Amino acid sequence: MTRDEIKQALVDELGRIAPEADANSLESGADIREELDIDSFDFLNLIIALHERFKVDIPERDYPRLFTFGGAIDYIAAASGAANG
Repeated sequence: MTRDEIKQALVDELGRIAPEADANSLESGADIREELDIDSFDFLNLIIALHERFKVDIPERDYPRLFTFGGAIDYIAAASGAANG
């Protein structure tokens, strides 16, 4: 899986959690929770969805690394051994 595919998958999952928001417009440094106005329960649902979709473990201590859009992409790419692209 490439970084672009991870980005699209993240946008898809965010679309399920916050369907009224435009996740495609998120900047890399944007705080997902603030920009999409999602609460901690929604964020946990995102973590679970990413875990299931990418088959990567995301321990609670790493949750802050997924707060930003770019951070989430970087984390999943590193955890899944994604190719550049």
